[in-house]
Amino acid sequence: MGIIIAVAAVVLLGAWAVSCQRRLAVMDENINNAMAQIGVQLSSRFDALTALLDLTKGYAAHESQTLIETIRSRRSVITATSTPDDVVKQENIITEALGRISMVTEKYPELKANESYAKCMNAVDSYEKMVRTSRLIYNDSVTKLNRELRMFPTSLLAGVFGFRQRGYLEAVEDKADMPSMR
Repeated sequence: MGIIIAVAAVVLLGAWAVSCQRRLAVMDENINNAMAQIGVQLSSRFDALTALLDLTKGYAAHESQTLIETIRSRRSVITATSTPDDVVKQENIITEALGRISMVTEKYPELKANESYAKCMNAVDSYEKMVRTSRLIYNDSVTKLNRELRMFPTSLLAGVFGFRQRGYLEAVEDKADMPSMR
């Protein structure tokens, strides 16, 4: 009888451990997916930004070319394994480029009135909104995992299974000060 109880306890403990590992794996994968989505949207935003820079070439060729080269050299791909710091660095590059484009459009009002310019700016804005939404999803997923990792008894197994707390995406301060592009 004692052996049956011991075996049943071991089986229940094993089932709980497997269930815990699966739940943590799902949460971890949700975070990876959210980061990958941010990467896709940032990449699309960079593409729209590059199209915007191409439009400014006719007005400020040297400055536009220099900025395009700078962006290409500093741009990196955000993947599921990227860190929140990687995302912030890429967003800072975009913010800097938009600030410089804003200075060009202030010098050339006809550029600001250009239909293609307006379409490119709408695309940049649209991708920015998608990035914001993905940041919220990422941070929500991180909260769920981090909360679970701190809870007893899951906290006992989390380290054994290789799960660790993840960092949040913090707000980019400079975006609030960014000049209006319209």
